[in-house]
Amino acid sequence: MTENELSNKIIGLSMEVHSSLGPGLLESAYKECLFYKINEAGIYVEKEKAMPLIFDDVKLDCGYRIDLLVEDKLVIELKSVEVINDIHLAQILTYLKLGNYKLGLLMNFNVIRLKEGIRRVVNGL
Repeated sequence: MTENELSNKIIGLSMEVHSSLGPGLLESAYKECLFYKINEAGIYVEKEKAMPLIFDDVKLDCGYRIDLLVEDKLVIELKSVEVINDIHLAQILTYLKLGNYKLGLLMNFNVIRLKEGIRRVVNGL
């Protein structure tokens, strides 16, 4: 599947999770449920994928973790906040750049309609 096909599938699964749970829970609850739904759909997904930082040709483990990495190509960053702001966007852009990924989804589950909480983020590579 391409990144776009994956993102469409993941958005659909996310909407199922949000419809079932609604807004107001912790990010970790949405992450676990979405991880479960993606696995159930037969799609390879990693949770809390370590994202090392390369500095001066040295690989450093700085504690960065991608919430969900789907098929080694789609970065999903989950939030459950009042509003998505620039620092959240910067976070997913950094993950895309560090991992050389093309596409990410920044998803805020703390909204009435999940559609309003989803941002597709593209790495200009």
